[in-house]
Amino acid sequence: MVDVEFRVVSDRRDGLLLALGQVVIANGFTLLRQRMLNSEEGVVLSMVVRGPAESLLVLEERLGTHHLVQSFEASAYEGGNGAAAAPAPVRSNGAASAPNIPPPAAAPAAAAAPAQATAAPIDTQRVETLLPQLARNYPNILLQLVALERELPPSQREATLRYIGQRVGAWVYKRDYALGGQLPLHDSVRRIALPAMRQLVQAELQDDALRIRNSPFCHRGESGECCHFLRGMLGGLLEGQHGADGVRVVESQCRNTGAEACRFEFQA
Repeated sequence: MVDVEFRVVSDRRDGLLLALGQVVIANGFTLLRQRMLNSEEGVVLSMVVRGPAESLLVLEERLGTHHLVQSFEASAYEGGNGAAAAPAPVRSNGAASAPNIPPPAAAPAAAAAPAQATAAPIDTQRVETLLPQLARNYPNILLQLVALERELPPSQREATLRYIGQRVGAWVYKRDYALGGQLPLHDSVRRIALPAMRQLVQAELQDDALRIRNSPFCHRGESGECCHFLRGMLGGLLEGQHGADGVRVVESQCRNTGAEACRFEFQA
């Protein structure tokens, strides 16, 4: 395994990290850290990745020839030792620090659905290490979550990603929406869940349901609904208004099963 740092210059910021991160993951590499900033050259994205040495030349070619990339540099990353350790904390867009995502106020160990009691246990230490990184990188967090999903045993994916989503959603609610008044469920979806989701994905409302066209968790080669993080985050966002037992989020359609878009419905 090798650790490599890529420096990319582009004229476009929106979607840059997601697009290039998908190339990184598709070629068998893991994104360890990233940083994006504006400069006189344009938008500069630095990525540290880890993966098989035999695939490095192919990855470099695909990144260097990507239509969003104006210039591209690659160099060996000296900060890593090649060990399969958890990614180090990241600073995003030059920010000096960011708040940790706190555990839910009610019952941290029981924040996920009750069905988790019979599922494989969540790797709590790994989750708690990841959450501060997500807080620092937010909203550029989907690549880290897709990489985590690929690494998790299938029996742990749904419970772990829903739990992380619930924690992130509760944190975003407290940070951005907690000072607002109490809203009916329909208005909470429109004024809280929708704008929060639009920081991450392409979301729209249709008949009181939320539709997402570009969930990065789809088409992973397995059957069934798979947007567990997004479902958990929607629950975390709405629980601040309606309580943990006051709203249920259901993914009624998923692109992973052939639907045009992923559809989330809300039940009080």
